[in-house]
Amino acid sequence: MSGKIIVVDRRALLAGAAAVGGARLLPSFVTPAVAQSSTSSSFSPTETMPGGSNNYIANAPLVQNLGTGFVASGVVRRAGDGAPLSNVRVQIWAATERGGERVTSNRGSVMTGPDGTYRLEISPIVPQFGQPHIHIAYDDRDFATLFLRPVLSSRHDKSITADFVLALASSNEPRRS
Repeated sequence: MSGKIIVVDRRALLAGAAAVGGARLLPSFVTPAVAQSSTSSSFSPTETMPGGSNNYIANAPLVQNLGTGFVASGVVRRAGDGAPLSNVRVQIWAATERGGERVTSNRGSVMTGPDGTYRLEISPIVPQFGQPHIHIAYDDRDFATLFLRPVLSSRHDKSITADFVLALASSNEPRRS
């Protein structure tokens, strides 16, 4: 089974549903737009997900793959105009059939292509803390740090797509090393 998941986990989904329901009770001038249309010329930055930075280690090496059987992919865009970002380093790590998230062979980085796409094949994902999930991160100089922790529908999923939008790094934002 393959699925397209765009940075959503159960807690975020429930919190979002509660926020949308509550926002409908407020006057429109008090509430921000909940979603943007696909024809919008403004792309909002993706927010870091809780638990996304768990077991993060900076500067994972560039790799060709981390095994076979599961594919993580997506498109990285720039906040504002949504332009695809090429040559951006994306780090991916997960608990797989080969071991936990801290196992060196379950962690690596890939660079985005000219169209902003990234893709990394890894060993099949296994549940950790009861949920099959993967970690995807951007932590470099030009854009704000971002950590994602999308949860799979099932440990039998064969792929996940996680598209995200990066905001330019502000001069006062602390950087990870």
